[in-house]
Amino acid sequence: MREIRALTTWIAALGLALVPALAAAVEEAPHEVVARHDAFELRRHAPRLLAEVDVTGDFDEVGDEAFRVLFAYISGENRAREDIAMTAPVTQEPSPGEEIAMTAPVTQRPGTGGAASYAVAFVMPAQYTLETLPEPADPRIRIREVPGKLVAARRYRGFWRESRYREQETRLLEAIAAAGWEPIGAPVYARYDPPFWPWFLRRNEVWVEVRRP
Repeated sequence: MREIRALTTWIAALGLALVPALAAAVEEAPHEVVARHDAFELRRHAPRLLAEVDVTGDFDEVGDEAFRVLFAYISGENRAREDIAMTAPVTQEPSPGEEIAMTAPVTQRPGTGGAASYAVAFVMPAQYTLETLPEPADPRIRIREVPGKLVAARRYRGFWRESRYREQETRLLEAIAAAGWEPIGAPVYARYDPPFWPWFLRRNEVWVEVRRP
């Protein structure tokens, strides 16, 4: 029993030691920091390609279902049978039909503590264009090109629970209003780390496109 505990401790320690190296090996969607505020960063996000799937369910559960579908796509389940490198972050936002309702106050939003439809996406590596990205074999997956945007982003660490996310989302929306910015559309949840990452090291962010009123 003592040997098993020792082995478990060793594996956990090895995993923690590898976290920085593994994180550095994953390509991240490019952006430029325009300004830093106490509660958020103002960023210029570059245009990007998304592989995206809609999933209906609880906020905390849709990510797992969507991840399986999208991971199969980048693992060769596409018309070119080509492996596509994993990038960060994985994003989650209200599906197009839900977006207007999701800009309502938090207490009135569908999906807060119940089922709703979410678009979960992998950001595609920067080397691809709409013409060169392999076509998905799964018809549930759509490829979408997102233009460059001015975005307010708030970073936090910890669990992926909806309650934690909503707390940070509220703080971001309050902070951008206080700074004189206006949100455009619904916020986006961005997760940068895989599920096996220790919860206290997980990098999470809330994004929302902004403009001056």
